[in-house]
Formats: sequence, structure tokens, C-alpha cells
Amino acid sequence: MDVVSSGTIDESDVADRLATAASPRFLGLPPGFVYDYEIFDASKLQRDLARVERYYRGRGFLGAHARAARVIRTGKEHVRVEIVVDEGPPAVDRQLRVEGLEGLPVAIAAAARKAAAVTLPVSTRFDEDAYKKAQVAVVRSLTDRGYAYATVQADAQADVLAHAVDYTFVVSPGPLAVFGPIAIVGLDPDGDGPAPQEIEEAPLRRAMKLEPGAVYSTAAIDSATQALLDLEVMSAVQIAPTLSSPPTGVVPLTVRVEPAKLRALRLGGGFELDNIKTELHALVGWEDHDFLGDLRDVSVDFKPGFVVYPLRVDNVAPNGHLVPIDMLPEAKLRLQLRQSGVFEARTTLFVQPEVNVSPLLVSTDPSPNSPVVGYVEPKGAVGVNRRFGEHFLVTLAHNVQAEKPFSYLRSQPIDPALPTIVLSFPQLITTFDFRDSTVHPHAGFYATNNLQVAGVGGTATDVSIQPEVRGYVPIGKRVTLAARTSLGILFAQNYGDFEQRCLGPTPPANCSGVGKGLSPEELSRLLGVQDRDIEIVYFRGFFSGGPNSNRGFPLRGIAPHGYVPFLNPATASTQVRLGCDPTLNPTANSNPLCRTPIGGFTQWEASAEVRFTVSGPFGAAVFCDAADVSAQKLDFRPDHPHLACGIGGRYDTPVGPVRLDIGYRIQPLQVLGYASESQASAKDPTEGTQPTIFGVPVAVSFGIGESF
Repeated sequence: MDVVSSGTIDESDVADRLATAASPRFLGLPPGFVYDYEIFDASKLQRDLARVERYYRGRGFLGAHARAARVIRTGKEHVRVEIVVDEGPPAVDRQLRVEGLEGLPVAIAAAARKAAAVTLPVSTRFDEDAYKKAQVAVVRSLTDRGYAYATVQADAQADVLAHAVDYTFVVSPGPLAVFGPIAIVGLDPDGDGPAPQEIEEAPLRRAMKLEPGAVYSTAAIDSATQALLDLEVMSAVQIAPTLSSPPTGVVPLTVRVEPAKLRALRLGGGFELDNIKTELHALVGWEDHDFLGDLRDVSVDFKPGFVVYPLRVDNVAPNGHLVPIDMLPEAKLRLQLRQSGVFEARTTLFVQPEVNVSPLLVSTDPSPNSPVVGYVEPKGAVGVNRRFGEHFLVTLAHNVQAEKPFSYLRSQPIDPALPTIVLSFPQLITTFDFRDSTVHPHAGFYATNNLQVAGVGGTATDVSIQPEVRGYVPIGKRVTLAARTSLGILFAQNYGDFEQRCLGPTPPANCSGVGKGLSPEELSRLLGVQDRDIEIVYFRGFFSGGPNSNRGFPLRGIAPHGYVPFLNPATASTQVRLGCDPTLNPTANSNPLCRTPIGGFTQWEASAEVRFTVSGPFGAAVFCDAADVSAQKLDFRPDHPHLACGIGGRYDTPVGPVRLDIGYRIQPLQVLGYASESQASAKDPTEGTQPTIFGVPVAVSFGIGESF
């Protein structure tokens, strides 16, 4: 089924509204497999011609005519239907009048006129949907300001010869109203039955922040609805006003709720197989949304697992022999307490203690003699969050975490000088969310910023800023264009000098102790300084690459690469150290095994992808990702795009799509001026050596939920 026109209107949207439909396919297989064939019906096609004309006229083409319907036989029992549409010139919005506002306060009348003008701007193509939205917007401008009974009569007059449309909105505001009594229904699951009512009214009324006698406002009602949903104890909420006839100045409200399960036990598991590691884990979780009453939320999540080391996606059987493996245990335990209504009705206090134990694996090709560094990571956060309106969320917290290193393999000890670091930083996260869905965004935009200031105690002193913007544009009913860009800026004050001065392709002479007759104690001090410096950058610096970043690279694959003393072989052996440390041996950069991602101080990322539904829960995406991380401050490098493009498959679930993405690194577009990433790395070893799969520069990413 094809609709052919000049292309102003999305023809796929037109086809979706027709009764005549193409025979569906399952996973691209020929029609008739799994799904039945659609039977051609000539009378149904005639009705579709009228539907096509009606749709085009509603989009501003008042003279549109479906002038022909061609039925083309493509086989003995198959036909292709083609509808050709003459759109004609579009009609545009010309004049807009809003009447009936004379008795209202000046500010409220101005708000009503502005609501109409913003929705129906002059000189834009007439659109029936915009016309209806304008009526709703005018009414909403009044009901938000106390006029609960406001109505609007709208009239659109088309000037066919001038291809223009004039609008007249006649407003009836009704009396100014206040909220009346507020009743909550639905809390008792079985009415007068034996099941007790688990949720009390008091915390709900506190969260709604609606008071009888306050000026009526649909904006306040919407905000109260969102506040109840944010408590996470309701599966559905509806707040309905009771509008009387004749109108009165008092409007009662009925709050209808459907309580969700207050307690839940979660069990699950997962795995990870990529260029860095193979990992398996279980998931155990418990949550109580009314712990000791007052809708106090408590949750416990435990994630035990182990890493199969050094098994990786490209290291299963090198040279035809299975690799010897070690099981490296790891675990994550997180508790969370949330209390709503702290300080004021819409503010939630949270406390999040957490303990993690895991190996720090960053190299895609570690030496078999390398120690496997693990970290015991106790951490915690205390803070508050508050939603302002429907779209703006603010979180303010203080975070403290410690990183204590240890060796997973007793036969390969880590550097005894490697310190334990402590990070302490307040954090402010601001988010504007105008997406139509958080799980399946199809339209709208999202913007957030993460500001951290380390140095309130702890080892590191710095300021970190990370803004991000996402946009979603529907280009068809089942097709979405999604784009994302983000920046990262880190201003370190008491660390980072060693990386920025000494880990480039040609470190200066004052970075090296070679030939200066340093004593063992002085050499040890120099190495200890770089250990501390690089270790802090690992936990505070920026990295790119992975399932939710640049999908052509492994996790943390895009970052300045250099020698990391505590991740390289036999750190107690001075000879091996001299072989890898560029500060002590200028030829060390020629050995790719000596270089691992370190982290950087300036980051940028950009992604674009087209998402589309294939059939039922199956979907697909075509994407391009670019990113760079520099070792220098405020060093945005557009000539280092690290561009990767690829395709992905999706399978929809209630918690979001399960996705598999394959990203290919486009070689001339890794570092501009170099034909391949290997050439760029040979010139500047801080670019690192990226992994391949069967010699192809690709990466495979698994994930749950869209990448952004």
C-alpha cells in the first residue's frame, strides 16, 4: 500500500489510518508466514480515498484531492495499491481573535491571548490538531488561575482564494472558584471487608499540598497527581473536580487512587561478556514502601557475582587452547531509606549506604603476570530531592566514598605504596524532563546537569560539571529520531599534574628520574606520587565508551592511555617498571601492553540514532556515536571524533527494551588526519590500542533500556 504526494505530509502516517493495509511480515519473512494475508477489498479502498482527502485537509491542504487509485497486479494472487494525492497550496493561519476577556484582570486576559497565539502562530500552515490544542490551551490558561468553569467556543473561517484561515475564540470564564472539600477514595482494597487499609490518608494529603479555600488551579491538581505518583505506592491516581450546575465558587475534589503492592521481593540475574571481562551475577532485592508507617520507603539490593578472569569475548581460546581461568568474586550491597514530607510537603530525604567489592579491569589485553587490583568501596549519600511542577527535579546530596585497593591474586601483590583514597563531595543534580515517556521516548527533550565539588574533607579537591541534553523527534508513528550531546569539565586542584605533564607522547625531562642519580627512596617517592595521582583520576576523571556512550568502543575505552604502575606486571620489580614507565624509559610507549585508560579532564559526547518498530515487540536502530576525552583541562578536540556507526536490535519488555548494538569504528574518523586508529596511536600513544573482533574494529554492546 503506497500513498504518493509531494512529500509535505508524512505518507506513512496517512497509510496508518487506512483500512486497506499491506499484508504484515514477521521478522522480514514473506507475507503469509505467521500472519494471515490481507484480502483486497475495492469498496474499502473507495472509503479510504475519502479518508485520505480528509486527512490532508486537516493538515492545511484544503483543496487536496486523491485523484487516482491504481491497483497494480504484482502476481497471480497479489496486488499493490497506490493512491496519488494532489495536495494543492497550503492554507496558513492569518488572524486570531480572542473575545470575552473584557471583565478579567489584565494579567489573566493576557495569558489567555498568549496561549492562543503560541499554539496558532501567524503564517504557519493550518493544522487541525493545533487548532484543537489552542482551544485547550486557552481554557487551561483560565482554569490554572481560578476559573474552574471556563469554556471556549472556537470558529475557524477558511478563505479558499487567499489560502488563509481566520480564528475567533469566544471565552466564557465563569466565576472565580476555590477548592472545596477533598475526598480520597480507593485506599481500602475491599471496602468493609476483612483486609485492612494499609495506607493512611495523612501522608497523602501532605504530599498533595491542596488546601480547601485555596484558589482553584488545574496546575496545582496536576502537581498533586504527580506528587502522589512519586510516592511509588500508587499504580494509578486521578483527581477530579466536581463542577456544579449552576456554577458555584467552591469546587470539591475527589481523589481516586489504586494502591500498589507495598512490599516486594525481587530475584534475578545477569551476565556481561565484552572486550574487558566476562561476569556473571545474581540479583536479590527487597522493598517496603511503608516501613514503620508514614510511607517510609526502605529497600535492600544485593548483587553477588564473579568475574571469569581473563576470559573475554576475543580471548576464549587463543592459539586453539582454552585460557586458564580464575574466579574473582565481587559483590554489591546497597540500602536506601526515603522519607517524604521532610522540611515541607514535596521534599524527600534519602540516605543511601553502599558497599562494593570488585576488580578494576580496564585493559583489553592484560599481561598474564599483571596483578588484578580490586577495590573495597564503602560509600554513602545523604540528600534531598524535590520536584517543581511536572517537569523540573532537583537533587542535592553529600557523598562520601573510600577506595581501598587489594590484590585478587596472592601470587601477584599490588604496589604496597598504593594508597587508600577518600572522596567527599556535595552534588547538585538539576533535571528538566519534557519527554512523552521515560521508557519509550518518542517526542520531547531532556536536559540535566551534574555539579560536584570535592574537597569537603577527603583526598581530592576539584570541581566537576557534566551537562547533557537529549532530544526526540517523531518522523513517523513508529519511527523516532533521537539525539544526545554531553560535556564534562573537571577542574582538579590537588592532583592531575603528573598525568597532564608526563603521560603524553613525549614526556619532558623533569618527569623522569633516569640519569639523575636518584636514591631508591627518592625513586620510590616519585613512583608513589604518580600512583596517587593516577589512582585519583581513575575515580574522578572522565571516560567514554560502552553501551550508554560510544558503542563502537569497550567500556571506558575512550580516555587518555598511559602507564599505570599499580595495574602493570610485578610492580616490585624495578626492571619491569623501567620497561613500562615512560618517565623512566622514553621507549616504553612503543609497547601497547604498557598503556591502559587512565581518565581525563575534558569530555564531549554526541550521538544520533533512528529507532523504528519492526513487528510487535521487535525493533531496530541505526546509530552514530562520537566522543573524546582529553588529558588537559578545557581541551575540547573536535578533530578527535572517534566516530562509530552501527545497527542494533530491540525486544520490548515492561521495563524497557532489551538491546544488542554493534558499533563499527570508522577508521579515517577516529583522529582526523590519520587513515586508521593504529596510525593515530603510533603518533600519539595516549590514544591507546583499541580491541577488535576477528580483526574488525567493532564492539558489541548489551543493555536494558534505550541507550539514551
